[in-house]
Amino acid sequence: MQDSKEQIAQLSPVLVGLMGSGKSSIGRRLAKHLNVPLIDLDEYIVEKDGRSIPDIFEQEGEAFFRQLETEALREVLGKTAVIATGGGAVMSEENRQLLKDHPPVIWLKASPNFLAKRIDGDSNRPLIAGGDTLQKIKDLADIRYPLYEECADYTLPRGDMKKPEALNSIIVFLTRWKA
Repeated sequence: MQDSKEQIAQLSPVLVGLMGSGKSSIGRRLAKHLNVPLIDLDEYIVEKDGRSIPDIFEQEGEAFFRQLETEALREVLGKTAVIATGGGAVMSEENRQLLKDHPPVIWLKASPNFLAKRIDGDSNRPLIAGGDTLQKIKDLADIRYPLYEECADYTLPRGDMKKPEALNSIIVFLTRWKA
């Protein structure tokens, strides 16, 4: 069993999905299971830049943040780790190509209603600040779902799936992917 975990860990799985889909929380569980670090791309950017994501957006704008995101993605892809991208990482053609070149990419797909309930009022998410969270999530989903699908080697439909069940589904996929 340990050999299998180590072989799966060498795959360096990447999690993508909209904000609130569980990339960080499920990523932590997966990293723990595989005994590798979790690299949360948003946290990596904050640590490297020294500012919060809302501060980067406010002071420099989204385009600048996306440049930081591409640089960070280039730096971390291929490391022995579980990588949780930010929800907008797929907005860049370069990032989508990087993701396709470093499989497996796992899309944590969740409905806008599920996501809006999880993240409503979260002040660390500048793209949904102020206004109707559900509508903003629906708008992001319309744009990003086709991009996630383009990059994904596996789509995990979250629905009401609990985190342990999601983790198990990912492990089953990775085991088959490795084979």
